[in-house]
Amino acid sequence: MPAMQIRSLSGVDADALFQLRREALLDSPLAYSASVEDDVWTSVDVVREQLESRNGSQVFGAFAGGLHGMLGLGRARHAKSVRKVFLWGMYVSPQWRAQGTGTRLLAAALAHARNLAGVRAVHISVTEAAPAAQRLYERAGFRVWGTEPDSIQVGEQLLSEYHMILRLPAP
Repeated sequence: MPAMQIRSLSGVDADALFQLRREALLDSPLAYSASVEDDVWTSVDVVREQLESRNGSQVFGAFAGGLHGMLGLGRARHAKSVRKVFLWGMYVSPQWRAQGTGTRLLAAALAHARNLAGVRAVHISVTEAAPAAQRLYERAGFRVWGTEPDSIQVGEQLLSEYHMILRLPAP
């Protein structure tokens, strides 16, 4: 397998990100509150617009002959909450799992968060259907601060979601 490169995505990556996002929603439906039918990223053009506008967010991608992993980071927009960032949409294609890809994506997002002025906390949520993801976040220092029972429903299955936080030291 080719070497993995982690980098921030831009508008030129819109098609690859759109395809990977669809793969994620189809491959791991129990891990996301969105589904292919109601995802806000409805087209390559919408994805491109989001990547180009940034709106305080960043998407990191794992590349090795194509895009095989992603992790988004968004910053709270209200003045009282700008000390928080939120990670979302973590996904690694099955053939790249258990090879450190998720760890590297998370490290890139956390390094970016640490360089944002005033950020004191990183938040992420993970469903009970993704215990490997929860362990990854815990190894990085995240701790569960709350559990939302029956947070999402896929078919007849109800899943709880764990809300996690990583506190960053003051500069």
